Amino acid sequence: MRILILGGDGYLGWPTALYLSHQGHDIAVADNFVRRQYDYELGAESLVPIASLQQRVKTWKDITGRKINVYVGDMTDAGFVYRMIEEFKPDTIVHYAEQRSAPYSMIDREHAVYTQVNNVVGTLNVIYAIADLNPDIHLVKLGSMGEYGTPNIDIEEGFLEVEHNGRKDILPYPKQPGSFYHLSKVHDSHNILFACKNFGLRSTDLNQGIVYGVETEQTVLHPDLATRLDYDGVFGTVLNRFCIEAVLGHPLTVYGVGEQKRGLLDIRDTVRCIEIAAENPPERGEYRVFNQFTEEFSIKELAELVAKTYPGEVQVELVEDPRTEALTHYFNARHTKLIDLGLVPHLLSDTLIQSLFGVIEKYKDRVNWDVIRTFVNWRRTRNPLYNND
Repeated sequence: MRILILGGDGYLGWPTALYLSHQGHDIAVADNFVRRQYDYELGAESLVPIASLQQRVKTWKDITGRKINVYVGDMTDAGFVYRMIEEFKPDTIVHYAEQRSAPYSMIDREHAVYTQVNNVVGTLNVIYAIADLNPDIHLVKLGSMGEYGTPNIDIEEGFLEVEHNGRKDILPYPKQPGSFYHLSKVHDSHNILFACKNFGLRSTDLNQGIVYGVETEQTVLHPDLATRLDYDGVFGTVLNRFCIEAVLGHPLTVYGVGEQKRGLLDIRDTVRCIEIAAENPPERGEYRVFNQFTEEFSIKELAELVAKTYPGEVQVELVEDPRTEALTHYFNARHTKLIDLGLVPHLLSDTLIQSLFGVIEKYKDRVNWDVIRTFVNWRRTRNPLYNND
C-alpha cells in the first residue's frame, strides 16, 4: 500500500513509518516540526537524542535501500494538505498530526485554543481533502481512551446499545473527556463519524491507551533512527517518567492516591495495530472504533512495579493531583477487536522495564531536573510559567 503518515516525525509517527516501510509499504511522512518547538517553549527535550527528520530518512535509506518521502507543512493549511494527498496518492492516511498532551492544553486559554484549533481544523482539512480527491482513502485516526472518561459502567469499543422507553438503538458511546486536548479528540471523532455518513468515507478511530517504551526492531538499527523519550511533567507519559525518576533517584510522583486506572500498551503494539487497521479497511461509509490497549493498571500499581524492578532504592511520593478527575473510579474497557484481527500483544514485564532502565542510564546526564514536576494545574486559568502572577 501507499501510506501517508501525518505527524511522522513524532514519538509514534516515526516508528510507525519505519515499521510499515520495513513491511514493504510505500511510505510518506508529513510534519511541521512543532513538537520540537514545544521543547524550546518548555525548556525540555527528549532524553534520547533524536536526529533531524531529513537525517532519519537518509539513514533509513542507506541501511535498507527504502525511500521515505517527506512533506513539510501544517495540517491547518488546507492548500498544503490537498497538494500532498494529490501528489502522493495514498491508499491509507495515518493521522497522528495533533498536539497530544492533556497538560499542555490546560496551561491557559491560549494553549487550550491552540490545541483545539490545531487538532480540529487539521482533521477537518484532511477529511475534506479525502472527500474531494479520493473517497476510497482509508483514514486511520489516532484517538484516545481519554475520550471516554471514567464512567461507572463498562466501556465498549465506540458504540453502546441503548434501550429507552421501550425502543433500542446503537449509539456512539457517551464521551466524558477530562481536558481540552481530549475534548479535541471527541470533536474529531464526531466530525469523522459525520463525514463517513455524509461523504461515504471510510475510517478507523483507534482509541489508544498510554504508550510506553522507546525501542522497536527498526529504531535500534542506528542512533539516527531513535524515537523520542519524554519525561517532563507536560509531555512525559507515566511509565516512562516513573522509570526515569527511579534511575535518577527522584521519588516516583504519583498523583492523588494513585488509584486512577488506565489502559496501556507497548510501542511495538502501537505500530502493529496501525498495520492491522490498514490491512483490514472498513467499507465505504463505515466509521469504526477500536480500543487500542492491551492491559489495565492503576497508577499506583505501575509505581510499585517500577520500584520492585529497579535494583536500587526507590521511593514513591504521593503528590496533589493537578487534574480534575476522580481519584478512585471504576474502569473496565473492552479491547477485543484488534486481538480478533491478529494482534499478539507484548505484555508489560520486569524484563521490559529493565530494558527501559538501560536506555535511561545511558542518557541520564541529559535530564533537566527542573521540568520533571508538572507546573500545570487544571483548576487554574493561568500558570506561573506563562504569567507573572
